[in-house]
Amino acid sequence: MAINEIILENMNTQNKINLRTVDIGSLIKDRVDELGVEVPRICNFLKCTENEVKQMYQCKSIDSEVLLRWSKLLDYDFFRIYSQHLILYSPPASNNYNNTTNGTSKLPQFRKNIYTKEVIDFVLELASSGEKTKQQIVDEYKIPKTTLYKWIDKYKK
Repeated sequence: MAINEIILENMNTQNKINLRTVDIGSLIKDRVDELGVEVPRICNFLKCTENEVKQMYQCKSIDSEVLLRWSKLLDYDFFRIYSQHLILYSPPASNNYNNTTNGTSKLPQFRKNIYTKEVIDFVLELASSGEKTKQQIVDEYKIPKTTLYKWIDKYKK
């Protein structure tokens, strides 16, 4: 595994997912193959042709409405992959940016620091294997130092 590449193991399939560069079409194809969903069922559900389905398998990105339909059909939250990318790779918001809306935004406000078990396991594996130091993890992934140490204490094996 490359030192600057984030790869998490999907607990259900043991496939590796690269969160730095999400190739959603190939992930959808993998899930279709895993479940053995027939192409006519996919075409009927998505209201598209077989060629359009094949084209979607080649796409690096997909319209959110179409991705929602894929998520429902395949019973898998493909949006979570993007959420994990944001948690690991988006820069921390500056105070000025957060204050520009003055609390008047109509959009829901989400906290960035909502880490899944997969992310926690990945970070702890980096630390325990010696691939990265604790300080490198804190600096690179913007995880608070106290959070990292709490994880280490809580999830000791």
